[in-house]
Amino acid sequence: NSRICQSIILYICFMAAAEKLIIEQKIEQALGQIRPFLNEDGGDIHLVELTNEMIVKVQFTGACTDCTMQNSTFKAGVEDSILKAIPSIKSVLIVK
Repeated sequence: NSRICQSIILYICFMAAAEKLIIEQKIEQALGQIRPFLNEDGGDIHLVELTNEMIVKVQFTGACTDCTMQNSTFKAGVEDSILKAIPSIKSVLIVK
């Protein structure tokens, strides 16, 4: 009985990890659509974390860290792309 419970728990953990990996890949695809535009201006964006609460944390790098258009790019580009690609995401945050 104990071995069955352990097997079930391991299976659930494996499935959760696999699902998280799939979601992270979708986030990277969404960021990949925006990345060329950021790269043109000397910037970039990276996925920092996908929390268990389905909150995405991203970080702007390069020229994007100090860009005056960062909030517009984030709202109209990054956040919008991620939320459209993965509706189960609760929010997208910028981290430093």
